Amino acid sequence: MEPLYQRLADHYRQAIRSGVLAPTARMPSVRNLVRLHHVSLSTALQACRRLEDDGLIEARPRSGYFVVKRKRATLPPIDEPDIGKVLDPASYVGIHDRVSDFIAKCEVHPNKFNFATAVATPDAYPTDALKQSMLRMVRRHPQLLTSAVPHGGHPCLQAALARRALDSGVNAAPDDILVTHGCIEALNLALRAVAGPGDTIAVESPAYFGLLQILESLGMRALEIPTSPHTGISIEALDLAFQTHAGIKAVVAVPNLHNPLGSIMSEADKARLVALCERQHIPLIEDDTYGALADGDDPLRAAKAWDREGNVIYCASLHKTLAPGSRLGWLIGGRWKARIAMLKFVQSRPNEPLMQLAVADVLGAKAYDRHLVRLRGRLKAQRERMAQAIADYFPPGTRLSIPHGGMLLWVEMPDGRSSRSVFETALPLGIRVAPGRMFSNSDRYEHFLRISCGAAFTADVEAAIRTLGRIVAENPA
Repeated sequence: MEPLYQRLADHYRQAIRSGVLAPTARMPSVRNLVRLHHVSLSTALQACRRLEDDGLIEARPRSGYFVVKRKRATLPPIDEPDIGKVLDPASYVGIHDRVSDFIAKCEVHPNKFNFATAVATPDAYPTDALKQSMLRMVRRHPQLLTSAVPHGGHPCLQAALARRALDSGVNAAPDDILVTHGCIEALNLALRAVAGPGDTIAVESPAYFGLLQILESLGMRALEIPTSPHTGISIEALDLAFQTHAGIKAVVAVPNLHNPLGSIMSEADKARLVALCERQHIPLIEDDTYGALADGDDPLRAAKAWDREGNVIYCASLHKTLAPGSRLGWLIGGRWKARIAMLKFVQSRPNEPLMQLAVADVLGAKAYDRHLVRLRGRLKAQRERMAQAIADYFPPGTRLSIPHGGMLLWVEMPDGRSSRSVFETALPLGIRVAPGRMFSNSDRYEHFLRISCGAAFTADVEAAIRTLGRIVAENPA
């Protein structure tokens, strides 16, 4: 059986690793440890000395013990893309087989550490507030589930979303907003409104595999545009694509916290992107799913904020920020508003009203802003600890650009190691990652992994990353 001082040290070691005790935070005094844990003075001192020996805390004269700010083992950033390289021909994306293979293999093995899903764990969201809100809505509107549903979305949710959109620089009337079944349906509707089977759509490279699946299901072709892990889609490469590839019908971009790169476009580049698409009379479809999760208190502006001609179709979701189980998304259709509304009616009819009212109630409260502050802080701490673990345990030559927000890390493995092989080796051990091959129609990202930081960073998570690093190291180059 472990000595009592060791168990006490392990308790605080876990608190430090999970971020409960942040770097530079003051530890409870020795006397407080005695009182809180009902241990002897000797036991409390031994526990502190063990944590000090492990480099987790330090003693300061006449001040007590403080958590040490760890020096990050640095990893080189991911290289910028070569924007002068000739683009691959636009092609039907062919991603369904890759995603189907991924899902089928995941279903075979138990999932203990899911680093593949781009969502935080349930404890990161305001579960109780949502539950109480739903109960209030049922009491206030007892006929809610037996009454007709408004076509564009419940007016209360439309109004709440319009108010929230102002934070991103988007000025829209409530009836400009169409509520959808997640951002996936919003993107699907936007693409169907502006293009048809056989048409070419310019997308970022790498691109979220869900977008590639939509394009394949609609029979459209994807033209991959080089995208920086730091500054987003290359406007120069996109401009060149407009000149050299006739018939591009739309551009789909994620200016704020790109999935999987985590890049954020500057305001100047967002304005340039909007202006370029307007000059070319090519619609820009903006996915702003992650924008509210950027570090800091100042909201990121959406590219839609620079739209003066209705040429930007703005798509967003509450899936990452508030209620993953609600599957609530929304869009602002610009000059395609009427056509998109018709397509929504044909495709899926309106969303059910109870969840819309409950979410509108939560969005309208100041508690939602406090929730976002907590969520951003939590994700930042988890992201930094995950990046540190990758730096500690992955083999030399690993590259990683740490984003300024969100919950995703895009990791480049050294020497062309296979993400598919790493994924398949890790699965039987209960570790799930998203292989880079799913984020492109080509194999150019075969040596990348997308790793989610949505779960609290615990000792078990650290051990899983250590195991994953060993798998990467042992994978043949």
